[in-house]
Amino acid sequence: MPYIGNTPADKFLTLAKQSFSTSATTSYTLDSSISSTQDIALFINNVRQSPVDAYTVSGTALTLTSATAGTDEMYCVYLGKTVGTVSPSVNSITNAMMTDDSVGIAELSATGTASSSNYLRGDNSWATAGESNTPYFLAYTASSTQSVAHDTWTTVACANALLNDGSDFNTSTYTFTPQVAGKYFLFAAASWNGDGGTNSQYTIKKNNTESVTTQRILRIYSDSNARGGNINAFFEANGSSDYFTFQAYQSSGGAKNLLGTNGGENNYFGGFLVST
Repeated sequence: MPYIGNTPADKFLTLAKQSFSTSATTSYTLDSSISSTQDIALFINNVRQSPVDAYTVSGTALTLTSATAGTDEMYCVYLGKTVGTVSPSVNSITNAMMTDDSVGIAELSATGTASSSNYLRGDNSWATAGESNTPYFLAYTASSTQSVAHDTWTTVACANALLNDGSDFNTSTYTFTPQVAGKYFLFAAASWNGDGGTNSQYTIKKNNTESVTTQRILRIYSDSNARGGNINAFFEANGSSDYFTFQAYQSSGGAKNLLGTNGGENNYFGGFLVST
């Protein structure tokens, strides 16, 4: 708006002041380092003290000639140091007006806790770099063969857990029931003792159910000369009740045996968390 006279001031400077908590001592510490007694005006009980006669300075060390009392009021004014007394208006500070490293973590309003192992996301929150792959597991069958009846889906008895971080794989029921919700990568393999017939199949079932999609993705069919196969796929788990099993099937007209495992290379079932 128009005005008469000089432009109104929007910036003011004043001399910096420091107040001291007094006690029966001659030694005090200045907030700023100075090189001469003439750089400050020292007041005790509002009486200005004589430089050199009443005090000396060295850097931030202020030494009085006589000790103060705990009831004294003492302050100093830095004669060579000024500070602004008008706060800048909102959004008036530009990048060019800021010095390097003038904004630190303490000035950020981000949610979460900053640490050396996390990072600041675009939504102004602190997050851990990467994700944990726990739970994860890898289990294999016993050294003896396992019989698979004709025309019957049979859970492969992976009773030996080589890995079981999270303890979510049950070596008695051969089921994986992850207690963390998210996406999982599961993999498995099995081998027949001989061939598995003309229609041997393998699948990883979720909650003991196959849909058309999982059949098409997960089943592997072998011909009469094949002895086994492996499968892998991504699954979604609710982190509570969803469970997974590795199952084999054959329709040769009679029972067929899966090979026994020598250290886990023939029949195994494993998986790990990919993302929450």
